[in-house]
Amino acid sequence: MTTILSEQFSLVNSWINDLRNVEVQYDRMKFRRNMERIGEIAAFEISKTLEHKTVEITTSLDKITAQEISVQPVITTILRAGVPLFQGLLNYFDKADCGFVAAYRKHDANDYFSIKQDYLTCPDLNDRPL
Repeated sequence: MTTILSEQFSLVNSWINDLRNVEVQYDRMKFRRNMERIGEIAAFEISKTLEHKTVEITTSLDKITAQEISVQPVITTILRAGVPLFQGLLNYFDKADCGFVAAYRKHDANDYFSIKQDYLTCPDLNDRPL
């Protein structure tokens, strides 16, 4: 299932506009914060699609049944470029495991580039949402 966060107007549209706006995009703090915000909204939307289970919780008054994610996802980022978006996702998926990829653009003399991956670490991904 594909969800386009900016398809219906919301604050995401404003944050994406700031990311694209040449007058604003050089404000590094605002750029990072907007990416983090988009990550938070994306996490909320993703959470709606994950499998969940019924659990019993003991409150101060009684036992209740509630819903929670069946299997915690693995949140993975490409180091440096993806860190703010990753942080936004992690703000909501605070029980998730993390994976990291170190990659960069390797330019040639004609200004073409390929992606070089130097490092990858992540937990076991078998039967886990990524």
